[in-house]
Amino acid sequence: MSLYVLADLHLSININKPMDIFQGWENYTQKIKTNFEKLLTDDDTIVLVGDTCWGMSLEESLPSFEFLNNLPGNKIILKGNHDYWWSTKTKMMDFFSKHNLLKLNILNNNYYVVDNICICGTRGWMFENGEKENIKLINREAQRLEISIQSCLHLGLPIFVFLHYPPIYSNQTSSDILNILKKYKIKKCFYGHLHGKANKNSVNGFVDDIYYQLVSGDYLNFTPIKIS
Repeated sequence: MSLYVLADLHLSININKPMDIFQGWENYTQKIKTNFEKLLTDDDTIVLVGDTCWGMSLEESLPSFEFLNNLPGNKIILKGNHDYWWSTKTKMMDFFSKHNLLKLNILNNNYYVVDNICICGTRGWMFENGEKENIKLINREAQRLEISIQSCLHLGLPIFVFLHYPPIYSNQTSSDILNILKKYKIKKCFYGHLHGKANKNSVNGFVDDIYYQLVSGDYLNFTPIKIS
């Protein structure tokens, strides 16, 4: 049983939101299918780090969810800024159950254990630039991350954190998020959101004893990476 990660699939099956018009996104849905089938088995788990599909509702997103459910491996999904279908965890899990999407799971104020690793995370937010709305959102996301982490501390297992937004980008930081990572001595943090030219300023490697890695779909050529 192995643990993989990938972000920003931006699936648009039966949705008029083509992504393959962008460089690096050509035939990306087939790449996702091919790479999942090549690398994963049904005993494996993959964390999908936000912006999973373009649907505006759970119902509109159903074809994309069915596509994911039919791929190998259990999927743990967290929220991205373009996941407009996102609802409460209860509603989403009930929807998955109703449609027999039994390989899809939601990460939201909770945790999962895979291969003796606690999987925690939240969407995050971009940088404290002084705007009240951003500060409010960052505080909320930091609280959600802390709830997720605290919920599994009793297990005493290593914790991997997954965020859609990068907590560090170029010379900018989201200090509330970083403070949580440092408070709980998190060693690994995986994030998405960045695309194209923005990838050049992504942080990949150790900063203050925390290992960061960008896992956006186009950055990895839609290839899940094994992290455990």
